Amino acid sequence: MSHISSNHKRDRTLLLHDSGSTAPAGRRTLLTRKTYVRRSLRIGVIVLALSACSQPAPGQPPEPGEIPVRLERFYNQELMFGSCEGYATTDAETFANDTFECARLEVPLDYENPDGRTAQIALLRVPAKGEPSKRIGSLLLNPGGPGFSGMSHAPLVATTLDEHPITERFDLIGFDPRGVAASTPALDCFTNAEREADKLVNSINSGGEDYTDDETRQLYEQCAALSGGEDVLAHVGTRDVIRDMDVLRAVLGDDKLSFLGASYGTRLGAIYAETFPQNVRAMVLDAAIDPTTGTTERRLVLFEGFQHAFDNMAAFCAERPDCPLGTDPEQATAAFQQIVQPLIDEPITTADGRKLTYTAAIDGVLTMLYTEVGWPALIKGVTELKAGRGDTLLFLRDILSQRSADGSYGNGYESLLAINCLDEERHAPEQETAMTRDIFKVAPFLDTGRPVEARDICEHWPV
Repeated sequence: MSHISSNHKRDRTLLLHDSGSTAPAGRRTLLTRKTYVRRSLRIGVIVLALSACSQPAPGQPPEPGEIPVRLERFYNQELMFGSCEGYATTDAETFANDTFECARLEVPLDYENPDGRTAQIALLRVPAKGEPSKRIGSLLLNPGGPGFSGMSHAPLVATTLDEHPITERFDLIGFDPRGVAASTPALDCFTNAEREADKLVNSINSGGEDYTDDETRQLYEQCAALSGGEDVLAHVGTRDVIRDMDVLRAVLGDDKLSFLGASYGTRLGAIYAETFPQNVRAMVLDAAIDPTTGTTERRLVLFEGFQHAFDNMAAFCAERPDCPLGTDPEQATAAFQQIVQPLIDEPITTADGRKLTYTAAIDGVLTMLYTEVGWPALIKGVTELKAGRGDTLLFLRDILSQRSADGSYGNGYESLLAINCLDEERHAPEQETAMTRDIFKVAPFLDTGRPVEARDICEHWPV
């Protein structure tokens, strides 16, 4: 596991924030996200129309929306929608729209013990703009992760599809899955100072230094303490989230679920459909995760894709007279290693006194490999690094790390960590080491040049 090698991170193009001060790359990234949403929802119009003829799966209850008796108080609750003020965790400007409505859904922390502790799922509704008589229902949205905020995603979809039939006929519902962003209890494994010091790393981006057995044990204990207890960490997996989705479906007044999920969101959709087939109206699953493959296979495919993207970026760069990787794309991997590997021993101090470490540099590079429009910013960052400066790469790293100007961090990466520790296969040290070595074979531009001894960061998760 880790924020790089987890199953969700491969589709970060869907969630790259507008990068602001790197104006061209930032604006183009925003356009890429809009293109993604348009494509997905054009498909959605077709799928939603066709699915009106769907029938319950054989052997399932014939009537949709059946409520388990022990969960009646959750399924029958009334949402109290109101202002979205105070819901934002990292991007307050996204929520600053008087037409948006926010609420919290109460769900059991443990569905096997519905009379016990509860969790609160934060959600944002963008009401349908069309005539009430033509409203179809609610469209639940999940942009990926695991660990990314659906509340932040709904306004993006609404803005992109202004005056589109989707926004005319559906309430858009962005929800933060349990433990994520504004939902409570919120997952938390590291202090802001520890995040700044790159404590959340793995063998891929750590420069050869990996956790010890004692450190992975301490990590679990700290995650439990900061997140609200071991029972919280035991109940943030995908199968808990899809049960929350079914409660939300019912409370919103929909007999059947309409859902748009991207990347990790396709896992939510697939498992929801497996668990509640009688409650599915329509789904669009974009950038789908293959549910038949294991953790190692998916990660090798991911990093093979990273190398392919790096090679394409290097070819693009080679056409520029000032390319920091040289004019021969075949030599770009070696050139990159020579530029970035010294950071393992000697981080660079940026203009504002922060440190660009090897970990941070690799994160910044990977962030911009998800889309071609990120290449100019990436090339600028590598050019600066070659000249002994690290400001751009650190800025790019901060985008996806959800670092605010005040030095605080969102909990996206920590949510990703905890959720994957439940969802993914667990590796013994020799298995994690073998996987890491294989990753360096398929993605040599990431090879640290150091001996590899890796551990599964989740190894002491008891569930």
